[in-house]
Amino acid sequence: MEENRSSGLPAADLPVIGITMGDFNGIGPEVILKTIEDSRITRLFVPVIYGSHRVINKYRRLYQMEEISFFPVKDVSQLHQRKINFIQVSEKEYEVNPGKDVPEAGILSYEALNQAAKDLKDGKLHAVVTCPINKANMPHEDFPFAGQTEFFSHHFGKDLRSGLMLLADEELKVAVVTGHVPLFQVPNLLTKELLKDKIDAFEKSLKMDFGILKPRIAVLGLNPHAGEQGKIGKEELDIINPVIQDRKNAGKLVFGPYPADGFFGKQHYKKFDGVLAMYHDQGLIPFKTLAFERGVNYTAGLSAVRTSPDHGTAYDLAGKNQADPGSLKQAIFTAIDIVKNRKSNNS
Repeated sequence: MEENRSSGLPAADLPVIGITMGDFNGIGPEVILKTIEDSRITRLFVPVIYGSHRVINKYRRLYQMEEISFFPVKDVSQLHQRKINFIQVSEKEYEVNPGKDVPEAGILSYEALNQAAKDLKDGKLHAVVTCPINKANMPHEDFPFAGQTEFFSHHFGKDLRSGLMLLADEELKVAVVTGHVPLFQVPNLLTKELLKDKIDAFEKSLKMDFGILKPRIAVLGLNPHAGEQGKIGKEELDIINPVIQDRKNAGKLVFGPYPADGFFGKQHYKKFDGVLAMYHDQGLIPFKTLAFERGVNYTAGLSAVRTSPDHGTAYDLAGKNQADPGSLKQAIFTAIDIVKNRKSNNS
């Protein structure tokens, strides 16, 4: 296939999307197979799956999906535009045991993730969609990160704080100021500088990646009842309120801080384009309650595009042919839309 020599990408109008297999004893291989079994997807993008042929073939036989075929390539320069391309990242023989937490699954997860990130950084992919990993079995010497968000922030941002964890669906977009950190550390991590950076990154992503011209952002409080005027914590008075006012003075449509429970309970999120939570569970619990099967995890604020399903490895479902591929499909569609929006904004 002819290449675009300036970028290494195939000379085609379709975006090239890398898909990493994730933990092979989780539901990653299953949702990949269920996503690509409709051959019409190659009309939307050029898929490149990173993983193990032996593993994916075992799942093809397990789910009686032998009709699915892959086009094996050694590297991205050999892609076929109308086939499901597959890059073998390891020649090892892996024993597949659905639902089991084993170190070998973490090693393959890392090798697929690392190769896809390298190709993305080299300009050979337009985006990467990552299937779930088990952070506990990842090789710690190679993956000293709290999650895939931090991995991509390290590779494509100025520092680990550059990336913004953003959960998105059609109606709700939630970002978090602090991500994969213990809850007791959140108050010490929350600073005016960090909050300002996250608000600005969120607004920029809503504009550039999601096409919202004047995004309205709701900021949640850290404490119960948003601190209740300092009676239940001082972070709202000392940090959050001043930053919201500063961003308003800069012309941004930023509002709050709102008590998280009443904000979601009364569906006030419907009045805003984005909601900024202070910590992981404050934002992700309501998001996954409202949009679990269609939600997408997006690492905003970076030069590269990376999305993933909003679920985990789901060991309890692995190997049972019960996993819903809806979130992976939406992660792919969201990545395609973001690539197109960025291209349009830069043209």
